[in-house]
Amino acid sequence: MPFAERIFSLKTRHAELESELKAEARRPQPDAASVARIKREKLRLKDEIERLAHRGQAAGPH
Repeated sequence: MPFAERIFSLKTRHAELESELKAEARRPQPDAASVARIKREKLRLKDEIERLAHRGQAAGPH
């Protein structure tokens, strides 16, 4: 997958997880395990997005 498409895909999934997190928070009794899982996954994606973005900046324009 090309570099820009990978970052776009990760950002899209991150946004989907944010929606899931908000939906879980609206429940009368949010599931703490689900909230923790979603937050961990969002953080993992954010870290990967930042790592890829940094690597792309280091490579410079082509």
